[in-house]
Amino acid sequence: MISALPHFARLGRAGFVFAREGVLGLIDPKPLPMPARMALRIARLFERRSTGAATTRLSSALTRLGPTYVKLGQFLATRPDVVGVVLARDLESLQDKMPPFSQTEAEAMVEEALGGPLEKLFISFGTAVAAASIAQVHHATIVAPDGPKPVAVKVLRPGIERRFAVDLEAIAFAARNAEHVSVEARRLRLIDVADNLRRTCVMEMDLRLEAAALSEMAENTHNDPDFRVPAVDWDRTARTVLTLDWIDGVPLSDRARLDAAGLDLKALAHAVIQTFLRHALRDGFFHADMHPGNLFVDPSGKLVAVDFGIMGRLGVKERRFLAEILYGFITRDYQRTAEVHFEAGYVPRHHSVESFAQAIRAIGEPIHNRPANEISMANLLTLLFEVTGLFDMRTRPELILLQKTMVVVEGVARSLDPQLDMWKVAEPVVREWIERNLGPPGMIEGATDGVREVGKFFGGVPSLLTRGASLVEQIDTITRDGLVLAPETVAAIGRAQARRNRWTVTALWAIAALLVMLIFVVW
Repeated sequence: MISALPHFARLGRAGFVFAREGVLGLIDPKPLPMPARMALRIARLFERRSTGAATTRLSSALTRLGPTYVKLGQFLATRPDVVGVVLARDLESLQDKMPPFSQTEAEAMVEEALGGPLEKLFISFGTAVAAASIAQVHHATIVAPDGPKPVAVKVLRPGIERRFAVDLEAIAFAARNAEHVSVEARRLRLIDVADNLRRTCVMEMDLRLEAAALSEMAENTHNDPDFRVPAVDWDRTARTVLTLDWIDGVPLSDRARLDAAGLDLKALAHAVIQTFLRHALRDGFFHADMHPGNLFVDPSGKLVAVDFGIMGRLGVKERRFLAEILYGFITRDYQRTAEVHFEAGYVPRHHSVESFAQAIRAIGEPIHNRPANEISMANLLTLLFEVTGLFDMRTRPELILLQKTMVVVEGVARSLDPQLDMWKVAEPVVREWIERNLGPPGMIEGATDGVREVGKFFGGVPSLLTRGASLVEQIDTITRDGLVLAPETVAAIGRAQARRNRWTVTALWAIAALLVMLIFVVW
């Protein structure tokens, strides 16, 4: 209890700020139990009068609470299943801007992190050009083989790690207690939400990890004709300092400059959508913060992404799920779309596939019955979250992050081409992935991988069987000498013998599977 007191104090302060800013007015008291309704009514007595919108008051409260809560708000913008689609979209506008810390502190941190005097590391090191809650960016110049080269230097705020650690512990404490008392909190997996927020912040505060993400995406996309990322200067990068190529391009948020540059905005919109889907499906690694301020067009017409603090990953299973879900919506194959949910284990088996397909149809048909410029991904997500809750589908944070990023990406593309049909633009990328991974080439590749895995399994079977035989020999010797076995020992022997039998059966099934796959490959 004593160890929980600091958490109660920090959460109490946050609750007071929320009450003061009028945020608690967003909560519908009707479904709450009586004690909670009374507590909410009392808390609202502290509410000050405000003429601002409710969502504006939330942004104001988060800003007042400091950088950790600003990050929490930005993170919740990626979780519409938790806060609702409307609130999530409003939280996207939450500005992560703070006054820069002093030039002297920044220069001292760079020298300490890189282990040398500033004048030997850079030709010039300018004042901060942007400042956020975790770090700020400086424009600098270095010596390159072909002459002076402009770079961007990101520097972590002094003392920020300790502050985030304390606040995140309190948020995790609140999540644990919420799941303890609320079924809905457990369905939304608030502990996972808090843990993902913590991991995201920890990764953002080690700039070497952001550099690694940049490097990985550079490898993934080096042959892409319409996308690139800035190169990392590893000699001038450390845990608290990140040095990158300076991007001399037009931000997608500046429509006037895009028009003045004479760029094909429709082609650019298509590139935004297809680039993102390529990264998610082909690579399983995508930029999860693709708002217009993080996307530029360089002089050659390529998209350039910056700020790799929030990244998303998808395993093979999740990529197949995504591709088939998208293709199901595109082709209106709602039965297959429903089956994929069950095959992935996302919807419990006690539900009906047909009923789920009917619910999916209710989501998909309005998309196809409207003009492209009237399709709202926000409405689609609202329906999807309602359906997943109805069918007890547990929240998948990686898929929610992906879906939310898709909404942002579509918004960016739609700002460039208001008549954009996302499904038509997405179809070639999705179809290509399905043909490559679920068609004959993918099946043959999967069979080859399966043969390899079975080979590894058989390599280990002899030692498993030998260990089982040795155990039986020891048991035979002991019982022949007249040793009386305790009931616990007899039970343990029975379990060991059962495991041996299971391994034998498994080996037989593996042999059969191997033969089937070899026949398929030869055929």
